[in-house]
Amino acid sequence: MSRTTGGAAEVGLHWVLADWQEGQAAASGQGEAGAAAGQGDVTWTQRVFDTLAWTTAGGDFSPVASASATVAGIGSYTWESTSQLVADVQGWLDDPDSDHGWLLQGDKSKTRTAKRFHSDENDDEAIRPVLMVEYTQ
Repeated sequence: MSRTTGGAAEVGLHWVLADWQEGQAAASGQGEAGAAAGQGDVTWTQRVFDTLAWTTAGGDFSPVASASATVAGIGSYTWESTSQLVADVQGWLDDPDSDHGWLLQGDKSKTRTAKRFHSDENDDEAIRPVLMVEYTQ
């Protein structure tokens, strides 16, 4: 996590249930003002801007978190394995077309709890998110 406006908060990892497209919009400065959506960007109502809507505003994702972690200050966080997290990954192995990633969701009932996480496009490869899968028998 690279920026926060509040204290500790629980953040759930939710399986995204529909395909979406990553566009080119990039917010300037610290990102608080966002950026105008362009063709292919994801918005609150559209998974591909100006082309394809989400079924539910905010995104189509599992209402049940696959895992949760409490995040507070700037730094790295790990969502520990759960039976649901394992089931998600197994589902992706069984049906690769169902792999649309996970969505991070905090507590929307409280104000000033925004958290900004690095993406896989961060210039610094060392702080990009990583999915680690360990197989045990």
